[in-house]
Amino acid sequence: MKIAYLDCTSGISGDMTLGALVDAGVDLAAIQAGIDSLGLPSCRLTREEVTRKGFRATKVDVVHEPEHAHRHLHHITDMIDGSRLTASQQELAKRIFTRLGEAEAKVHGTTLRKVHFHEVGAVDSIADIVGCAIGLDLLQLDRIVCSPIPTGTGHVTIAHGRVGIPAPATAELLIGVPLATSAIAAELTTPTGAAIVATVVDEFGPLPAMQIDSIGYGAGTRQLDSQANLLRLLAGSTDHPRQEDQIWVLETNIDDVSGEILGHCTALLAEAGALDVYTTSIQMKKNRPGTKISVLCQPQDLAPLESILFRETSTLGIRRWAASRHKLARRPHSVTTEWGEIQGKLATLADGSTSFSPEYESCRQAAETHGVPLQQLYNAARHAWQEG
Repeated sequence: MKIAYLDCTSGISGDMTLGALVDAGVDLAAIQAGIDSLGLPSCRLTREEVTRKGFRATKVDVVHEPEHAHRHLHHITDMIDGSRLTASQQELAKRIFTRLGEAEAKVHGTTLRKVHFHEVGAVDSIADIVGCAIGLDLLQLDRIVCSPIPTGTGHVTIAHGRVGIPAPATAELLIGVPLATSAIAAELTTPTGAAIVATVVDEFGPLPAMQIDSIGYGAGTRQLDSQANLLRLLAGSTDHPRQEDQIWVLETNIDDVSGEILGHCTALLAEAGALDVYTTSIQMKKNRPGTKISVLCQPQDLAPLESILFRETSTLGIRRWAASRHKLARRPHSVTTEWGEIQGKLATLADGSTSFSPEYESCRQAAETHGVPLQQLYNAARHAWQEG
């Protein structure tokens, strides 16, 4: 199983990620060929070896003709669809831009269709994101782990004026992502970097068990006084397709609220980031039928999920404990059916074989759009994977 670790001690941006990928061995010419097929005006990637606080690194810059275009999401996705990128590269690039668009739409109170990409709709940002999608795809990773993210402090000026760090879209993208404390007065993590992290990272935490095959250092533009402005990418492999992590379990017993209240509460818990929420019918004291609510979550989500349980139910106490979890390595994968593209997860089993599980929401949307039974979409997606 191929694995990578993003060490974001000085944050993350699109150009830092691109530099780290190239420094780790990804062919810059292959990335340039993909960028060329987008039809951007005279867009060229340049590579330079630089030093940051005494450490060498690769700095990748995007050189292009001046332009003043403010693109919408559909302009960018059309550009990607018309390119010579592989299907997996197109899918990843569009997922990153869609994630970014959803964040921009939310902070500006508009729709995904109408949102304007300002800085991230410029040629250099498009090249950064598409280039990173190409580079990550070429590494053929099964799992990406990332350190907690520092955002920096202070203010930054964007198209909408002067805002605090993290910028609004960056903060929106980092919901649910563990942040690291940093007193550096600079924007360490950009919206582009946050969008990449929010889209591709499978797990946040320390360096996982792995055999390191290559290390890439991507340089940021600034020279920081207190530390090297670098993103470190460690790429390698592990013989164990089964992953391990630690989650938390929350439980509480309820015997005096209605099913409507319980249903509303479980929906709120799921929306707030719970990994899973389920209920169990139990017998409580004084022969009362009751319900046990069980919640699985990441450590950083404990407090907000407990708050929902206390606020939305009559419980006076919540049991909680840490649990070790084994899970199969998995990565996003899409297949093409006669009703369009279906998203899913590709899991690696202990013997090295793989299995594909279609995503419910992707199948449901296609079923509703085309008036096809949901089960037929599931069957078509599995058949497309087997044929592929």
